[in-house]
Amino acid sequence: MRVVKTIPDLRGARAALGQSVGVVLTMGALHEGHLALVRAARQDHDHVLATIFVNPTQFAPGEDLSKYPRPLERDLDLLRAAGVDVVFTPSPEVMYPPGFQTHVTVECVTEGLEGAARPGHFQGVVTIVAKFFNLTQPTTTYFGQKDAQQVVVIRQMVRDLNFPLTIAVIPTEREADGLAMSSRNVYLTTEQRQNATSLHRALQAAGEAYTAGECDPQGLRAAALAVLADCGGEVEYVSLNDPRTLAEVDQPTESPLLMSMVVRYGKTRLLDNGLLPASLNTREGLTATLGGE
Repeated sequence: MRVVKTIPDLRGARAALGQSVGVVLTMGALHEGHLALVRAARQDHDHVLATIFVNPTQFAPGEDLSKYPRPLERDLDLLRAAGVDVVFTPSPEVMYPPGFQTHVTVECVTEGLEGAARPGHFQGVVTIVAKFFNLTQPTTTYFGQKDAQQVVVIRQMVRDLNFPLTIAVIPTEREADGLAMSSRNVYLTTEQRQNATSLHRALQAAGEAYTAGECDPQGLRAAALAVLADCGGEVEYVSLNDPRTLAEVDQPTESPLLMSMVVRYGKTRLLDNGLLPASLNTREGLTATLGGE
């Protein structure tokens, strides 16, 4: 596995890989969710390229940039064992050199959910992803379901800016008790960690209600909120949205829905989501609904 830190070295390494390349973009602190993306890329393509970069421009003031875990050597060992060919680990100065003044903005689909909760977040995400797409030239790029809004935002950018690549969406990897894997889970106390399983149980309750015939967004939200009433944290939102446009849905519909929720435990925000009907929460269903044309 080759580890490169500069753009010239990355361009040279990428050129040597040929045409069939799966790309996985990460901020490090890797867990099984990231490795699931790598395995999918490894299965689909001749070569896999990964990035590790804690992007400062997607952190709002007061967020956890300085405390974000950076176990680089451990991450590299995991990627090496998973069969990654090239890892790009640039510094902020490489990605944002002196005089940098260009940003990419996606409208509409960034306005609600995390876009409303974290102003400026998606401009930082989209700008760095556009740069990485330009540098790594993916055949396919892989994202996790947990970042559903991010996937929809990036899909819009890919369509609008004509990036020649395919987006694949891989189901959320979960702990044995259902908690979605996240680099931020390490911040939870023992009690918070136990309570955090409420997010998955709330999604399951909404999924069961949907399967039983509930198609009114108010009823589906009520099913989730009934579980979150004992979550031990602060519920920031439970939202039902059109998974293509992210417009909020407030009337009964037979079309698929994206249920998203955020619960705060102290300073730690946990996000989880799922498509309704729950049968869509497969690679094929997620890719077609969130990432496909």
